[in-house]
Amino acid sequence: MGQRKTRWAGSNARPAAARPVSVVVEDLGAGAGRRDQAEVAAPRERTIEQQGLQEIGQGIWNPLFNRTFGGMLQGEGFEAAGTSCGRYASTDFTAWKLRSRSPGKQHRLELYLHTDQSESISDWKGALERLVREADGSRFSSWKRHQDWWREFWSRSHLFINADRPDPKDPVWQVGRNYQLFRYMLACNAYGEWPTKFNGSFFTYDPLYVANDRGVKTETPDFRTWGGGSFTAQNQRLVYWPMLRNGDFDLMPPQFDFYRNALLAAELRTEVYWGHGGASFTEQIESFGLPAGSLYGWVGSNCRWGARDPDAEMGVQSIGVVYQYGHQLDFAFMILEYLRYSGRDISRYLPFIDSAVTFFDEHYQYRNRKSAGGPLDEKGRLVIFPSRACESYVDARNPADVIAGLKAVLGRLIDLPDRLVSQSSKERYKGILGRIPSLPVKTKDGRPYLAGAESWSRFAVGEIPELYSVFPYNLFGIGLPGLELPVHTWTSALQQRQKNMSEPWYQGGIFAARLGLAKDARVVALFKLADSGQRFPAFRQTDDWAPDHNWMGAGMIGLQEMLMQTPGREIYLLPAWPEDWDVDFKLHAPYGTIVEGEYRKGKRIRLTVTPSSRRPDVRLINE
Repeated sequence: MGQRKTRWAGSNARPAAARPVSVVVEDLGAGAGRRDQAEVAAPRERTIEQQGLQEIGQGIWNPLFNRTFGGMLQGEGFEAAGTSCGRYASTDFTAWKLRSRSPGKQHRLELYLHTDQSESISDWKGALERLVREADGSRFSSWKRHQDWWREFWSRSHLFINADRPDPKDPVWQVGRNYQLFRYMLACNAYGEWPTKFNGSFFTYDPLYVANDRGVKTETPDFRTWGGGSFTAQNQRLVYWPMLRNGDFDLMPPQFDFYRNALLAAELRTEVYWGHGGASFTEQIESFGLPAGSLYGWVGSNCRWGARDPDAEMGVQSIGVVYQYGHQLDFAFMILEYLRYSGRDISRYLPFIDSAVTFFDEHYQYRNRKSAGGPLDEKGRLVIFPSRACESYVDARNPADVIAGLKAVLGRLIDLPDRLVSQSSKERYKGILGRIPSLPVKTKDGRPYLAGAESWSRFAVGEIPELYSVFPYNLFGIGLPGLELPVHTWTSALQQRQKNMSEPWYQGGIFAARLGLAKDARVVALFKLADSGQRFPAFRQTDDWAPDHNWMGAGMIGLQEMLMQTPGREIYLLPAWPEDWDVDFKLHAPYGTIVEGEYRKGKRIRLTVTPSSRRPDVRLINE
């Protein structure tokens, strides 16, 4: 789709003077309007053919079919003033002009945008006209609803640092300010049909002005690295996890619905390739649920559509994300945490959660039958191989992140009320849980530590799957048994990867906070939530594009964990908070709980827990 830009002509130096006004609407790149049906269908159809799924193509979700987009710009006393052509940044454009018929002291222009999967242009136009009529009949109430929404949004939660001594040059004050700015950025896409993308949401930059080395300076304004229409699970998760503590529950369903809508595609491809049940969502996913086509066809360093390593197995993505399915468990657990925090109905997402765990049980029994002649190992456990621990451990056997995710999700499913999960399903989940291998543990200097996997062929990148049992899966942490094992893992076995803070998705601050390591958590918070150097200080430019949302999301989660942790019913306050950071906060905890407080110079000024019945569950670490 092209990017639409509105340019106002005329100076505002003398606003009281009556003057004619012109407005130019520029269509950048591909242009607005209904796209040719063959062109729209091409990405999905091309991917289906590339991946050998023609026999089930009709069952795969098609979010692009009949996708129609555009809008209307109008203003009383305005008339068409012709067209023109030009070049914006590195992109050619066509412009449509309006001008006022006469000078005036004040002019009003109205822009209405509408996107839908319409059966016909007339259907789409009719819906746009209804939108215009409804807005025209309730201008005041629409604006009031808008103001009321933002007022309610900002009243839900906050986290202010050193608020009584604001200093834009103070790195600590910047941390608190940029936390708020990033939350604003997330709210701007509150009710979009699609999830907020980690590589900029709709705050994306023109490629000409992005500082990177990917050779994209001549792309259109719609371009962004790692795709505009595909999703990368490892990065997406960091955009959505912080919404729980902020109480922004209404912002989360678009991400959950993405998996729900694409579920059939992920299940059908599993059946075609391997002949068993469950959903196999790969790490990088097209909007319709299949593996991202460019990476599916990656040969060596050549990411080229249609090319494919002849030795690659059908059904799996290649090179950097081969056999990586673990993050479907991450989102399954997020939905279960959404229930624990908000109490909202998740019944429509339970088929996705069930399918996410079913895949691992059935797929790795299938794999082991082929390689070893039986479904399980000699101890009656799954052999999760070939797999991958995040993107770090290649050809992993029993990867830590997958095992932690299976244990956490299955345990939570078993604990759900019978109205959500039947007893027969719970018995099946108990059977699967009994087949999950133990977390991999190795020894260094005579002491055990959490390993990334039981074994692997090589180490690729600096992600830290060793501690996914700490975050997001809550198997270790403050208030939970066995804390010394992950603490030793962080302080001894992972010393080198503690330094990878410049990676956009770096989660070291989250892990350190959950382990009660305030000094390490502080260092990461100051790095992740510092001013970016851009005019808008929360717009961060990284290899994941600009502005990078997963960079800021990781920083936001880490700061929340420094302040409050909720492994069970208990609420631990200030578990990794620096004593010299004054804080005024309002955050959400599980079971419909809100915690508000203020600490200055390490001393409690006030603390309010709603409902008050939850106050006995609060543990004050520094008192």
